[in-house]
Amino acid sequence: MTQKRILVTGGAGYIGAHTAVELVQAGYEPVIVDDLSKSDPTLLNGIEKITGQKPNFQKGDCTHYEFLSSVFKTQGPFSGVMHFAAYKSVGESVQKPLEYFRNNIDSLIAVLEVMKEFGVRDFIFSSSCTVYGQPDQIPVNESAPFKRAESPYGATKQMCERILEDAHTTGFRIISLRYFNPIGAHPSANLGELPIGIPNNLGPYITQTAAGKREKLTVFGDDYATPDGSCIRDFIHVVDLALAHVKALEYLEKQSGTNTYQVFNLGTGIGISVLELITAFEKVTGVKLPYGIGPRRAGDIEKVYADPTKVNTILHWKTKFTIEEALLHAWAWEKKLPAKG
Repeated sequence: MTQKRILVTGGAGYIGAHTAVELVQAGYEPVIVDDLSKSDPTLLNGIEKITGQKPNFQKGDCTHYEFLSSVFKTQGPFSGVMHFAAYKSVGESVQKPLEYFRNNIDSLIAVLEVMKEFGVRDFIFSSSCTVYGQPDQIPVNESAPFKRAESPYGATKQMCERILEDAHTTGFRIISLRYFNPIGAHPSANLGELPIGIPNNLGPYITQTAAGKREKLTVFGDDYATPDGSCIRDFIHVVDLALAHVKALEYLEKQSGTNTYQVFNLGTGIGISVLELITAFEKVTGVKLPYGIGPRRAGDIEKVYADPTKVNTILHWKTKFTIEEALLHAWAWEKKLPAKG
């Protein structure tokens, strides 16, 4: 039996690359599309080290319909698409809102249009807990209303979900996965987060500071209405996150209807503050982290963590890795990287 081919847009990025590994190990054949504007070929090499297979990689921009159409013609047929390709920095989106709206929304529409042209129905969307804004109730479940997004990035995810909600009635089977805060690296230490320039996520900022690449870590605000004053997040191991995408794909394949739209939170259900995460890292690695308190950062919300009941029940997915394992895996990956750059 031939393997089912899955188009993975943004597959050279942090979450996309980890998901490509899990797709291979579940018997699928990922075809990766990425323009490498926010990623690095290093992660493609990591996929090969773990799976023993050189990834099928097509370089190009997912906002370009003609490029995507050529990929579908030459690399298909595809049985599904996983769409990770998006700009994802909350802080940068505040500085460059128009770039975020153009890239994140145009790429989604282009992918859906090409899928329509080639008769591909199954679609997994990389969404975010930022769609909730600052929710009224925590833990937050999927029925929580969208509040005004705190950043242009969050607004793009809200808009993309609205597009998917309307588009699914035209013959698509769609799952939107609302990520909480991915962290960690592959347990092999052959794959992890590799930010371009200054990290936007807390995990690599912690490990780069521990490795001496950064002078110190800045905690953005210690005056929030939380037990220690720092923001609270739901940190989920990236491999757990990747496995949820495979579960979502398998769920869609079992659906008999032509139209499906489901949303799922991907989180642990445990809220951990920024300061607690720093303490946990120091404890499991034995490395002291230099850090200071800075002003609040535009676009950040105070606290959010998931109610994962729906995804646990319907997709039969649960997190397997602890926060301590996530931090150890991230540190093992960091130590394999070059000392500078």
